[in-house]
Amino acid sequence: MRDFQLPGRSTAHGINGMAATSHPLATVTALEVLKAGGNAVDAAIAACAVLGVVEPQSTGIGGDCFALYAPKGRIPPIAINGSGRAPQAASVDSLRELGLNQIDYQSPHAVTVPGAVDAWSQLLADHGSKDFAELLQPAIRFAENGYAVSPRVAMDWAANAEKLAACPNAKRIFLAGGEAPVAGDVHRQPELANSLKAIARDGRDAFYQGAIGADIVAHLNSLGSLMTASDFADYGAQYVEPIKTNYRGYEVFECPPNGQGIIALIILNILQGYDLSVLDPNGWERLHLEAEATRLAYRDRAVLIADPDAVDVRCAHLLSPGYADSLRSLIAGDSAMASLPAAGESEHRDTVYLTVVDSERNAISFINSTFHAFGSGICAPKSGVMLQNRGSSFVLDDGHANRIEPGKRPMHTIIPGMLAEGERAVMPFGVMGGHYQATGHAHFLTNFIDFAMDPQEALDAPRAFHYEDELTVENGVSPATRAKLSELGHPVEAAELPLGGGQAILIDWQRGSLTGASDPRKDGCALGY
Repeated sequence: MRDFQLPGRSTAHGINGMAATSHPLATVTALEVLKAGGNAVDAAIAACAVLGVVEPQSTGIGGDCFALYAPKGRIPPIAINGSGRAPQAASVDSLRELGLNQIDYQSPHAVTVPGAVDAWSQLLADHGSKDFAELLQPAIRFAENGYAVSPRVAMDWAANAEKLAACPNAKRIFLAGGEAPVAGDVHRQPELANSLKAIARDGRDAFYQGAIGADIVAHLNSLGSLMTASDFADYGAQYVEPIKTNYRGYEVFECPPNGQGIIALIILNILQGYDLSVLDPNGWERLHLEAEATRLAYRDRAVLIADPDAVDVRCAHLLSPGYADSLRSLIAGDSAMASLPAAGESEHRDTVYLTVVDSERNAISFINSTFHAFGSGICAPKSGVMLQNRGSSFVLDDGHANRIEPGKRPMHTIIPGMLAEGERAVMPFGVMGGHYQATGHAHFLTNFIDFAMDPQEALDAPRAFHYEDELTVENGVSPATRAKLSELGHPVEAAELPLGGGQAILIDWQRGSLTGASDPRKDGCALGY
């Protein structure tokens, strides 16, 4: 339980429904849908559409989507992969012929087919109770009539003004008067409002086979992209079988590769071999073990995680107890590893995560992203769609598992999570933040399970992230802990920005109540009724 004499926020509580998102307008939208008779799927999609307007640096219909859905709390959850595919004309050779040796984050070749709208459409058709015509109305109103920019959104917007200025369409829409808006300014997106109206009227075909897709493809082609109308028309999100591990009696579910959910499970498997509960949750020992487990798991991510439709990702091996034991044996308690052995042998980005649980305990863990802030920075001129840059994760190397190939999906960072006990979901959760997400899942769950924090405390707690030869630590990590981590050999650096953000809803089946939490690193909140 939190100390009410210290800064912080209480958990939100409810009986009939709960929503937790990274923006208050999205949270309120979700609750309004629930109160109007919608279920958790309806509410999540309506809220996500709103986020694509009011949090434009993080998400939108030009992005991708993954979700885990537990109907009436039943386990295993249903998993959907709405990640985009490379153009059919894209390959290592075709891009090398264009003079490329890597795919830049702002390149038109970084744009894969956006998968979000089709994933939303499939979830609604199969598990929702309402349609786009109704659920997109709040987003349309905010795009057309305007919304007040919130503080964290304003900070991210200002930091990316130069990127937005590089695209005339983005500059016109997002830099009115040549400047990024500040908190409290009113922003409108009439082009996006019209695109949302078209989807509300004609469904997903308006995006993939209509004027919206035509506008996107034409603009990408003008910039040199190999994307075609057929790439859009042929796209479909895919239901997949979730993967899991057992952590101290709980089942932790993630979407399988091409997402990095398996990396969160590998980290948990490594940490399971330690009694974390006897350590200081914010102390050097806990953060050292987490950092070393992260280094080993992300080493595997860099080499082995790719589209399972194209390569064999050895999930059973990577999640086996024996493999976790072999990784754990490489970790010393008194020093950082000087180097890492070969993988598989015995960047902070922008995303939105939200979760909704309704009165029937339908629970959805939902994540939607354009990857980097404002994605590729490329905005389609007529539709106002800001495009993701997931293709920048591809590698232009014939021998790499994550090499670009026709119709292939890149390694993906966005991952929804679901905690279960027995045959019932107990907590849909997620931690956004690009590459940090897998570590964030492990950090949040160990806070909750090993250190008995409530969901809000588990999100509030200080974070550290070992990535690309640097251990980034937030302000909440004490100077003494930083000094000790440095002494162990970790290259400690102060975080310039908060590490990620997250939401969670705890389902108390015995008492019939819901407990929601939302990360203070974002502008959002959890609300229940």
